Amino acid sequence: MKWIATLALCMFAPLFLPAQDNVLHWELSAKKNDNASYTITARITLAPGWHAYAQDDAGTGIEQLRLSWDNENITEDGSPVSPAPLTVADPVFDNRKLLVYKDGIIELSQKIKIQGNIPAALKIELKGFVSNDTEFLPVNEVQTVPLEGGMESSAAESITLKNVDLQHPVKPCGEAHAAGAGIFTIFLLGLGGGLIALLTPCVFPMVPVTVSFFTNRAANRSQAIKNGILYGFFILLIYVAASIPFHIIGNVQPEIFNNISTNAWLNVFFFIVFIIFAISFFGFFEITLPAGIAGKADAKSGLNSISGIFFMALTLVIVSFSCTGVILGTLLVGTAANGAWSLTAGMAGFGVALALPFALFAMFPNWLKSLPKSGGWLDTVKKILAFAELALAFKFLSNADLVEHWGLLKREVFIGIWIIVALGLAAYLFGWLRLPHDEKGQKIAPGRKIAGGIAILFAIYLIPGVTSSVYANLKLLSGFPPPLSYSIYGKENVKHKGVEPAVINDFEKAVELSKKEQKPILIDFTGWACVNCRKMEEQVWTKPEIAALLNEKFILVSLYVDDRKKLPAAERFTYTFKDGKRKEIITIGDKWATFQSENFGQVTQPLYAILNTSGELMTYPVGYTPDAKEYRDWLSCGINAYNAEK
Repeated sequence: MKWIATLALCMFAPLFLPAQDNVLHWELSAKKNDNASYTITARITLAPGWHAYAQDDAGTGIEQLRLSWDNENITEDGSPVSPAPLTVADPVFDNRKLLVYKDGIIELSQKIKIQGNIPAALKIELKGFVSNDTEFLPVNEVQTVPLEGGMESSAAESITLKNVDLQHPVKPCGEAHAAGAGIFTIFLLGLGGGLIALLTPCVFPMVPVTVSFFTNRAANRSQAIKNGILYGFFILLIYVAASIPFHIIGNVQPEIFNNISTNAWLNVFFFIVFIIFAISFFGFFEITLPAGIAGKADAKSGLNSISGIFFMALTLVIVSFSCTGVILGTLLVGTAANGAWSLTAGMAGFGVALALPFALFAMFPNWLKSLPKSGGWLDTVKKILAFAELALAFKFLSNADLVEHWGLLKREVFIGIWIIVALGLAAYLFGWLRLPHDEKGQKIAPGRKIAGGIAILFAIYLIPGVTSSVYANLKLLSGFPPPLSYSIYGKENVKHKGVEPAVINDFEKAVELSKKEQKPILIDFTGWACVNCRKMEEQVWTKPEIAALLNEKFILVSLYVDDRKKLPAAERFTYTFKDGKRKEIITIGDKWATFQSENFGQVTQPLYAILNTSGELMTYPVGYTPDAKEYRDWLSCGINAYNAEK
């Protein structure tokens, strides 16, 4: 249990960092020994009564206080130098005897050798654990120390393109428009999610019960209508209000929403959540929020006032979470990359879909007579949703796998899982697979048989996707499975399938090739987890007339803004934005996301921009353009602008 507690503290170390200011203070220095050798020294002051651990201990999970750096060009030159530790019986770990640095000043020194270019400064991390016999804190602090004789990296200069003028391109064809799905489209997606949520057992039975409550308690029909409309408005308000925090954090960093939607561990978290929800929807157990939360809201809902109606709406939102939570999670991750307003639009659509039936049935209570009665069909809907959640769960795992390059869910493995899920759904709908609460020998309604047939047809459609044949490009599903190049058959799996991805993923190399071949550069800001990017590549780029333009007229460079692979140490740097904010450029995605936001004023993908050999913008950048003719016209506009300048 102590080891588990230690591990938990490591995971949530950032929560404890403010407390370390009063516990530990340290100063860092670097002394040059020769051309490539330095001695790094950390002078650490511990608060009275505190000690730092001086050894790794597998039994407790603690690690000794040490200096570290993330730089493959640095090697340690000899053993680190530190003060002699003391042996103590530590009450935090049941008086286990451990080596510690106790009280006063601690000096940790390490000689290092640097291969290649010497940076102007080196980022050093102090890691370990400290304790005062009752409290126990992880240490995870970073400082930067200047290196004598080092040189500033020129990589920061490559971020800004001096000749790009977004307001005055060479040939302003059409109009500038943002990348990604429009606000109204996302609103409709949220509306669709809300309509699906309406058909779940957590929400549907609430409609007649709640409307009857309003009509029976109201003094007259107009009062019932007023209360019903107010109830629906509060439902909408609650869901919209849930997006407000994202407007606040959006001011911190422009690409924060892309980081949220493509964060590997967040996607793994949603994968686990979806699996749990799917198992629950199958009927193996019931997920509910703590009774106290719903109970407090429900207690206030009895008030015969506007506040009472608000708490009735809040109660509905809370008690229906076990069915709506998974849909809202999909909405969060799916729309986050498009910004806070997109998330608000999606939540508004979801809220409208849930609120509208309550308002309408309050206005027209006779409609309740035509509403289907709750019954077994709701359980069937719930279990169909369970299969859908199971399939979507692997989409989240796939997102994490792609951005981190784990190689767990190659395209064919992903499609194979979906085939199994589709066949499982068909078996359930035909009654061949029994799940909890299903009656043996129950009659299968015609609607279930039709749905089962559709599930089998879908599985048949997926089968070519696990092969390397020319039929493996499942265009109807573009964006959901991993790209064709992420395959068990290797990157060459794209050959003869109408998809030839860009072989250039570095802007500097594209510039060199552009000057050599005298062709304009087509920048494709894309992402491994970008659904619309895959749709463009597999449905638009494959058109013969567009493929010809891409292959013959442009130098195509694809820049992945969500690539979590770390840059070589010599190429990492700290970038200062125009407003003075600073950002550490550590990964490939960090570099290209900053490159996109600084030069093109957008952080959503896909985004396409055409530059000439001098880095001038040929026409307005465009985003997701599913209309092949419109995209071809835009490409032609850029080519014509480039040729007119030559």
